Amino acid sequence: MLKILHNTRCRKSRETLAIIQESGSEVEIVEYLKDVPSADELRSILDMLALAPDQLLRKGESVFKENYKGKDLTDEEWIEAMVSNPVLIERPIVIKGDQAIIGRPPENVNELL
Repeated sequence: MLKILHNTRCRKSRETLAIIQESGSEVEIVEYLKDVPSADELRSILDMLALAPDQLLRKGESVFKENYKGKDLTDEEWIEAMVSNPVLIERPIVIKGDQAIIGRPPENVNELL
């Protein structure tokens, strides 16, 4: 079973979800802006993606520009920033077991199907 951290307002997230559904795979949809991942969940996702926290940030978001741009935070501080402001988390993220991908481009999800 796949899990997608999904934003219904994001075109790339909707396209990634459509690929999963068209494949016939079972998928758990987590609207991460409402059901925010914990710091531990984010650490686990970052490990699966082999990324540092600042590599998972959406730096174009106004929250980032207004509050974090130019700041040199620790990994834990970036994780806390994403938990406090989940709009900063890159999307969509698809998880299968101990593997994860970012669905940008949406076709990346084919690695997990």
